[in-house]
Amino acid sequence: MISRNCAGYSDPGVVRPVNQDSYYIDPQGRFYIVADGMGGHAGGQEASQITTQTIQAYLEEYWDSDVPSDELLEDALYQANRVILEDQYQHPERSDMGTTVVVVLFRQDQSWYTHIGDSRLYRLRNNKLEQVSEDHTWVARALKMGDISLEQAKIHPWRHVLFQCLGRRDLRQVEIYPLDVEPGDRLMMCSDGLTEEVDDEKIATILGLETSSEQIVINLIEAAKAAGGSDNITVVLVAEEYPSIVSHVQPPLRLTDS
Repeated sequence: MISRNCAGYSDPGVVRPVNQDSYYIDPQGRFYIVADGMGGHAGGQEASQITTQTIQAYLEEYWDSDVPSDELLEDALYQANRVILEDQYQHPERSDMGTTVVVVLFRQDQSWYTHIGDSRLYRLRNNKLEQVSEDHTWVARALKMGDISLEQAKIHPWRHVLFQCLGRRDLRQVEIYPLDVEPGDRLMMCSDGLTEEVDDEKIATILGLETSSEQIVINLIEAAKAAGGSDNITVVLVAEEYPSIVSHVQPPLRLTDS
């Protein structure tokens, strides 16, 4: 039987002293979460941790309920948003905190995903990389409308401006999508600390390596750091293959700085 071989790691990167990213891998392989916080050191950390912990707890509590999977996932994100808003109210110093999030869920022989902001979901199939999620950014919307070119989008000063994130009272409708997954696929969830530094071609090359999921995650993290590592970097890899392994990996120690 095909099982999920997965690995994940979060690294502060080269420039930032604090890691505001957070992730969670369900030990049973049922769901996976990546969140990228914003709003100052304490606020960003708090928002991303609230999100991963709240979604995890909500999905676990109602996993065996009769609630359809898409509704369950939608409710979990709205619950995370409510908890962040409550924390903002109780801690005014974190009133501007928010977070992006991407979630993949496998339940009742179906696969789903959702995301808010610019944390991404990719799928590698037959050595072809596809960005499954669509960024909730001003630049992504302008690119889709044909107002700017792909080359302009890559360097546009507004490329990090979000029009949707968790931690806002005006959160728009959360969209849940079915996810097509086949044996041999490799799913990668990541914060923008990876995609800002490593292009799709290199990501595809690393994801396609015939090595362990742990090593692939390490290679992706190290590639982003070698390219500058200007932001926190989080990668979760889910491979539909043998055997079933869950790993939270530590990249190898560097003996010298280059």
